[in-house]
Amino acid sequence: MTRDADQTGGGGLEDQVPFLARLEEADSTALRALGREVRYPPRSTLLHQDEPTAHVLLVLQGWTKVTAAHPNGYQALLALRGPGDIIGESAALTRRPRSATVTALEDVRAVVIEQERFRLFVGNSPAVSLQLLALATDRTRVADRRNLQFASVPVRERLAVLLLDLARIHGRHTEEGVEVAVPLTKQELAGAVSASREMVQRELKVLRERGVVHTGRRSLVIMRPDVLHRIARGRPPAL
Repeated sequence: MTRDADQTGGGGLEDQVPFLARLEEADSTALRALGREVRYPPRSTLLHQDEPTAHVLLVLQGWTKVTAAHPNGYQALLALRGPGDIIGESAALTRRPRSATVTALEDVRAVVIEQERFRLFVGNSPAVSLQLLALATDRTRVADRRNLQFASVPVRERLAVLLLDLARIHGRHTEEGVEVAVPLTKQELAGAVSASREMVQRELKVLRERGVVHTGRRSLVIMRPDVLHRIARGRPPAL
């Protein structure tokens, strides 16, 4: 998967600077050396929501999705994590159960670090601790901004922002348009924009009928990103 789509949505599904890129090279190398490398096939689960915390993951290659399920069955897409990202660090530091499920979207290569080794390393490294704090702050700021944005606009605009964001993160240009090669369900898309599955299906149907997008089984091609930009800005789409 690539990031060569030039139409951006800015919806905040990813962090601008991955964790490993924030560290000095010596700290990054030392952190990776604490664990062992593991490979995960597409659609495999790396971490399970509510399970006890035993380790953290450093993603070296491939993309994952972070989802959370409500007892009523509602499932939200919280984030996409890729190369350079750290996963499960909050639960490891607090010794609390996992707050979300992490699933591989493609072949993923990651370093698995045992929880206590990670905690000891962070406790002895002020620079790494500060970068973890900065990462947590950035993620909270992105989530707050996204929640504020989505609370003030209709579902159609939220969905347009999300689709543009997915195109920015996972888009690649084809003859048909910008292909978003991320296998997300309609329910996960709905959870990402705080809407019902039925509402998202309805909005996608409108976009398909207008030739803005083409959808298949967990596939999406954006043919008119300019229209999505107008919708995202709250303007009537010029078709």
